[in-house]
Amino acid sequence: MLANLDALGYAQMTPIQAQSLPVILRGQDLIAQAKTGSGKTAAFGIGLLNPLNPRYFGCQSLVLCPTRELADQVSKELRRLARAEDNIKILTLCGGVSLGPQIASLEHGAHIIVGTPGRIQQHLDKGTLVLDGLNSLILDEADRMLDMGFYDAIASIIGRTPARRQTLLFSATYPSGIEQLAAAFMRQPQQVRVESQHADSQIEQRFIEIDAQQRLDAVTRVLGHFRPQSCVAFCFTKQQCEEVVEHLKAKGIAAQSLHGDLEQRDRDQVLTMFANRSTSVLVATDVAARGLDIDGLDMVLNVELARDAEIHVHRVGRTGRAGEKGLAISLVAPAEGHRAQAIEDLQKHPLRWEQLDSFKSKGGEPLLPTMSTLCIAAGRKDKLRPGDILGALTGEAGIPGKQVGKIAIFDFQAFVAVERDVARQALQRLNSGKIKGRALKVRIV
Repeated sequence: MLANLDALGYAQMTPIQAQSLPVILRGQDLIAQAKTGSGKTAAFGIGLLNPLNPRYFGCQSLVLCPTRELADQVSKELRRLARAEDNIKILTLCGGVSLGPQIASLEHGAHIIVGTPGRIQQHLDKGTLVLDGLNSLILDEADRMLDMGFYDAIASIIGRTPARRQTLLFSATYPSGIEQLAAAFMRQPQQVRVESQHADSQIEQRFIEIDAQQRLDAVTRVLGHFRPQSCVAFCFTKQQCEEVVEHLKAKGIAAQSLHGDLEQRDRDQVLTMFANRSTSVLVATDVAARGLDIDGLDMVLNVELARDAEIHVHRVGRTGRAGEKGLAISLVAPAEGHRAQAIEDLQKHPLRWEQLDSFKSKGGEPLLPTMSTLCIAAGRKDKLRPGDILGALTGEAGIPGKQVGKIAIFDFQAFVAVERDVARQALQRLNSGKIKGRALKVRIV
């Protein structure tokens, strides 16, 4: 395990790992308050791999996550951590995909299962998942699971696990629902809390006073001034998301909304387009953006201040990661003054206030992303691989490889980013040619 950690570049522990690993390895229950990106997955990952018995193919560890993206991310990290062990099988069980293949995978057994509460509960009800041999249960981003209404599902799942299990609960904030969970299902949990503030040198925060009716114009003005390549704009409701996106699109800014009511297929498409730089602004609710792992995010824009100061810290912490500088702009109407005060109290230093007039749109080109996304009507289930798409683009279609961006393949569709000015040419050539010997339908998203 140590040699593998060394190969993965884990030289020293992050604060959450240093504080929680000893507790986990002693087999005690744990409540840890830590945000995304603090290294918590490795903390519980190393902890749950340590007592694992590779020869017993029943589920020994269960990790519950709020969203499919987070579950995929956690599984990926656990697979990297488990590389040094013998043949450890890790299975992801989430909604949005059919039960059949999951049931078939479960028949072969798995040591570790990562999934969303709704789907795990379904498998337990069907009897396709049995938790008799479970040693450890991990609730990752527990506050978000409660926000999303999963309390009853979690309680029902825990009710079917052995009483002698170890329970680890990770959460960015500590609402009353968490205390309720801990009181009902944990044995003398140890508590660990890691400072969740961000270094000021890392993230520059600015607060802008606005009138409530100026909000939409303020959003376009701020974006026009800073012209970020990638920005997440946080809203409260699905309706506010839709209004902001409509307003931005009318101004020629490429924006997409991300909220809880999106079908999984649409969610995959929106996140793919944001990750491959073919949409500049992702307008999201807090719940929908949870578990998003976005590299190189230039800016966070709070269209409205969060109602909870810790959620504000969490939103802002999505920019300025991995040593990069980040920028967070918050719009504050008079009625939100007390929220700003709560943020100031939590951060223990005065907020930097600015006037909206000081932000001037740079004019010229609308804020268009550098890439466009092509959607291909075939995916993993059709045995389509990234190399097939790249080959078709650079071969028959004659697009230089450096003009092709990220390729993402899902079960029944695939997305590829190409530079905006060659998108039409790529589309025509792919539609008139073949990918992997087959004529496939391609469209610009």
